[in-house]
Amino acid sequence: MKIKYILVLVVFLTNTYLFSQKIDTDSLLVVTNKLITVEKNYTKAIELGHLGIKKAPNYLDFHVALGRAYKMTNEIDSARYYFNYVIIKNPKYKEAFSYLTKLEIEQKNSKSANTVIDQAISFYPEERDFYLLKLQALNLEKEPKITFEYLNFLVKKYPEDTDLKDQLFDLKLNSFSDRIGISNNTTFFNRSGVGPWNYTSLQYVKQLKNITLIGRYNYNDRQSNNNSILSGSLYEIETYIKTSKKNYSYLNVGYSEDRIFPKLRLNYSFFQNLGNRWDGELGIRYNKTINNETYSAAIGVSKYIGAGWLNIKTYMQLGEQKPYPSFSATYRYYFNSRYDYFSLNTGYGTSPDERETISQFSERISLNSYRFGAGYNKVLFKKFIYGIQTGYNRQEYSPSKFQNEINISMQLQYIF
Repeated sequence: MKIKYILVLVVFLTNTYLFSQKIDTDSLLVVTNKLITVEKNYTKAIELGHLGIKKAPNYLDFHVALGRAYKMTNEIDSARYYFNYVIIKNPKYKEAFSYLTKLEIEQKNSKSANTVIDQAISFYPEERDFYLLKLQALNLEKEPKITFEYLNFLVKKYPEDTDLKDQLFDLKLNSFSDRIGISNNTTFFNRSGVGPWNYTSLQYVKQLKNITLIGRYNYNDRQSNNNSILSGSLYEIETYIKTSKKNYSYLNVGYSEDRIFPKLRLNYSFFQNLGNRWDGELGIRYNKTINNETYSAAIGVSKYIGAGWLNIKTYMQLGEQKPYPSFSATYRYYFNSRYDYFSLNTGYGTSPDERETISQFSERISLNSYRFGAGYNKVLFKKFIYGIQTGYNRQEYSPSKFQNEINISMQLQYIF
């Protein structure tokens, strides 16, 4: 009987010791996590984390805590080691997958982030947060087509998630949308017997990964006393080509058989990212009419300022005795996408990019012109892009004689 009581006592004391040790270890983990999340004392947290591992080597929560603390002290290799250690020891440790994926995303290691999160999804195929982390990892790869296909999958899997639908729409709008549109510009004059002038365009836009293609038909009709005095058509092909991560090119070719337009117009610009949200532009413009041909240089610079974009550009004639410079400044404030914005513009002189008056370019460049305007663009119902713009131009039509020109432009594009 004495032996029996002794054995019972030994078992009791052993269990009591183990239980108290468990309590001490749990308490140590609580303090360690508090140091990380509340007190932000990562050095002390690392010290206690190592103590916890020494007391309980198989208690994986201490390894997770060490990974978090090392990450916050920017000791990335150490953080990565402890998260990976947990995953190797227990491949179903959900939090370790999440912490390690977020670490790789922050470090912009897209390949590693995708590898980790794919493994996590294989263990937790219904864990929604893991699918969203997968989306962040894919975004790092800068492959819009792959991201677009994955977003399509997520929208079908989580049809109630409006944020995913918005992301899919934004990606489609900016990278893969095809659009067809119509625009009209009407110019009114304060001179008797002049105007109005109507300029209408139909265009089709094909937007791909690194290239945007635009086909455009333009019709210009100038009236006097409600009678058409000059009209005609211009056909254009336009493209924007991304040549690297930091630059792209713009090319426009136009042709017309009608006197109201140039017979041939060729425009080219090269855009370069200058860093710190600055961009530069160098370009050339060529216009050939029935009577003459002109060459112009275009020089511009733009800057993103918060949600706004400021562009300043000048044009100068080449091969002439006088360069006849013109200047323009445009400011846009963006709301939700690059197609939702409010704009202001001002300028001096006549530029070769003004389609409405391009046939008068050689006459107008030597005359004074002062202009300003405002516009508003908006995406409607995720299917249409609507825009309206108005402008005022104080135009010299012969030396020391001026006319007032009021422009009202409207455009509507359908996204499909």
